[in-house]
Amino acid sequence: MPKIGTRKRLLSKQELALVLVTAVWGSTFLVVHIAVQYSGPWFFVGMRFLAAGVISAVIFARVLPGMRWKEIGAGSAIGVMIFLGYGLQTVGLQTIDSSTSAFITALYVPLVPVLQWIVFRKPPRALTWIGVALAFIGLLLVADPTSVGFSFGPGEIATLVSTLPIAAEIILISVFARRVNIGRVTVVQLLVAGLLGLATMPVVGEQPPAFSWVWLSAALALGAASCIIQLTMNWAQRSVSPTRATIIYAGEPVWAGIVGRIAGERLPAIALLGAAFIVAGAVVSELNPRKRADAADAEDADGASEAPPEPTHTSAG
Repeated sequence: MPKIGTRKRLLSKQELALVLVTAVWGSTFLVVHIAVQYSGPWFFVGMRFLAAGVISAVIFARVLPGMRWKEIGAGSAIGVMIFLGYGLQTVGLQTIDSSTSAFITALYVPLVPVLQWIVFRKPPRALTWIGVALAFIGLLLVADPTSVGFSFGPGEIATLVSTLPIAAEIILISVFARRVNIGRVTVVQLLVAGLLGLATMPVVGEQPPAFSWVWLSAALALGAASCIIQLTMNWAQRSVSPTRATIIYAGEPVWAGIVGRIAGERLPAIALLGAAFIVAGAVVSELNPRKRADAADAEDADGASEAPPEPTHTSAG
């Protein structure tokens, strides 16, 4: 009987939804990589998330009048992390291909338990440190396949830094998801991310791009995708533990690699090995003995706590 219960959890509609949005999420890397050839990164981030915010505002128009300050605060905090994470990731995609970006971005997975250790004083388990080590080895191989050394270009550095706010986004979603109205928070976080993206343009000296159907259609398409992804994450993580969500999200760079390969991107064999190390590190960092995992799930079901119940993991969309 316990095995049947576990099987049901693994096939829950919330987790299936996360698998589907992870596949969509992985495909967005290639779209952004193409779009930033026609637009500056911060303009594109602004347009992408403003479009997502407007779409979500239409969807949740009926609940917006009841907006509370708690929801504005939660949405703003998550929105800032989305802006920083996907803004820097978009900057990186100007100079690196989508597959490389996706695998470097996957480092946010083992980073989450480390950040939870710093913020919530929950020490990572031994497997977490093993996962971090595997991911770091993979990062070296992906970043510089020819010399297997730690030599990053600006695109790789921007993408690497982006993993910190993306990890923080996942933690914030886990903290707030069961305490606020999903629709209101989704609208706020997407609009905040979009407005901050446009506000960054004069700060970095970025000019509005010439009109192109490429960046416009990409922004609208990714806006709709971002809305769906953020809404699904907020909804699903109310019942899916951060640990389980993280393992699902770890498949995101694999989807990105598949889409990139279909589009003609070819990573060297040693870079593919590094990518495998990163994904393995993401999964290993979230492995738990069955008893501890079941205990964490039971704690999740009882209601939200001040910190996520297990040191874990998103970006994300």
